[in-house]
Amino acid sequence: MSIDYGNDIYEEPIVAKTFLSEDSNENSLRPHTLKEYIGQEKAKENLSIFIEAARRRTESLDHVLLHGPPGLGKTTLAGIIAQEMGVNIRITSGPAIEKPGDLAALLTNLSENDILFVDEIHRLNRSVEEILYPAMEDYAIDIIIGKGPSANSIRLDLPKFTLIGATTRAGSLSAPLRDRFGVTLRLELYTPQELAQIVRRSAGILNAPIEDDGAMEIARRSRGTPRIANRMLRRVRDFAQVKADGVITREVADSALRALEIDYLGLDPVDRRMLRAIIENYGGGPVGLDTLAATIGEESVTLEDVYEPYLMQIGFLTRTPRGRCVTRKAYEHLHMDYIGQEQLQL
Repeated sequence: MSIDYGNDIYEEPIVAKTFLSEDSNENSLRPHTLKEYIGQEKAKENLSIFIEAARRRTESLDHVLLHGPPGLGKTTLAGIIAQEMGVNIRITSGPAIEKPGDLAALLTNLSENDILFVDEIHRLNRSVEEILYPAMEDYAIDIIIGKGPSANSIRLDLPKFTLIGATTRAGSLSAPLRDRFGVTLRLELYTPQELAQIVRRSAGILNAPIEDDGAMEIARRSRGTPRIANRMLRRVRDFAQVKADGVITREVADSALRALEIDYLGLDPVDRRMLRAIIENYGGGPVGLDTLAATIGEESVTLEDVYEPYLMQIGFLTRTPRGRCVTRKAYEHLHMDYIGQEQLQL
């Protein structure tokens, strides 16, 4: 998908940390119950028990922390929890809550057993986080009115609610906040078989005819991430409608994804540029993250959160105390001669 900015054409990436403009209609593809939710079997099994127990006691669910790489369905799972509990959900994000008053307004507008979902909770302002502690533990908040000697503290009681926090960086949460979550669930990358099921389900919703081989071809290149799989499906559907008979076969999917410069392992141009920069500019590494980000013109947080986890998972990249290093497997994939550190020292 291209966006025209004056004379420049910016190509929106398939692999991205956040929602793209086309993801605005992704709600239609989201599952609404745990039975519809594909994958994450262990997390689903435990969550179903916690939800059922809370419903039997007619209590609010304990506070839930969802963490894992972007695009795995943390927001979707929060919506499913609200649906299964039969309560309303309010959705916000850490950076959007700038002042304690913003959080107080959100909390006081909740009804009994409602859910407050905070995406990117690791980016909460410290002063806001302090207000959240008594809210999570005692279902009350203390508000200071006035300044100086005339300042008064007012304690507001809150309805019992469930806070669901989502983060790609669980280690960035402060210990006091992390300890107040009663349920902590890590979402893992999906297998190609699970992603193929998701692709077939999404294709059915989009009225896009697809063969099993076509679904698997998209799944194999989706980096274990449903959001990327759905983006790829939309782009492949476009190719199928314009250049084929509308049916997504393995050949159509392969042709479309090669046109998008996504190879058979799911690497896109940024992945290859990142690996080549380490090899060609720094002899295969080690190189620091900020230096690498400046070299290829990307943000360091994007490289760390979006690109590195998958490259490390498939064994193309390693982290050392001195920086990032490219492995022999990456050299072979890029068809480049391997230069080990022992050769560089000669």
